[in-house]
Amino acid sequence: MINIRNVSKVFPMESGDFAALRNNEIHIRKGEFVAIMGPSGSGKSTLLQLIGGLDLPTSGDVVVDGVKLNALNEKERTLFRRTKVGFVFQNYQLLPMMTASENIALSLAANKTPKEEIRKTVQRLLKEVNLEGKGDQFPSQLSGGQQQRVAIARALAMKPGLILADEPTGNLDGQNGRDILQLLSRLSREEQMTIVMVTHDRQAAKAADRIIVIRDGEVAQDGLEGGEAV
Repeated sequence: MINIRNVSKVFPMESGDFAALRNNEIHIRKGEFVAIMGPSGSGKSTLLQLIGGLDLPTSGDVVVDGVKLNALNEKERTLFRRTKVGFVFQNYQLLPMMTASENIALSLAANKTPKEEIRKTVQRLLKEVNLEGKGDQFPSQLSGGQQQRVAIARALAMKPGLILADEPTGNLDGQNGRDILQLLSRLSREEQMTIVMVTHDRQAAKAADRIIVIRDGEVAQDGLEGGEAV
């Protein structure tokens, strides 16, 4: 599903070039739930941005579902992100003036999906993330855990094969965090979605099938087993 081939990412700075990633090789199978760990500034979030087509490598290839992202132009990468990848962030990034249902429907509306299909899809997703009856509520009326569930439902709207989650439990208490990890694990196991999650939390990483540790822009460890109950 994901092939990172000899990928480096260098950022030019006044004090000299900064290599956020250095010559990395990573391969992730379809349906695999992978946690990426590492200290702040290690390059893990940069890697997530490259996999999602939000940025391009300085050298090497990023291939996702057979598509070489660094060979696409900006318009093509935007379409790729919109249809192939679901993003989940630590701070939810919900639009406060829209209800839960309207937030979930955003990508569907952007792709000119018929209104009745949008309605049915939103209702299905609310049920899937255990938020039935909450569709008319605004983000401010929902708990942090509920807002993150809305964000996951929004990420699932276009039926992506890949979910990229950047610290998805970072703002949640213990139980809500465990609930989100269980949901991601179920999506990987039952829906065969590939999930790549950046986290600094060792306990959260244990929910994944596999743990990759990045230090100083390089893969320091790959293949540490997760899969523990959360």
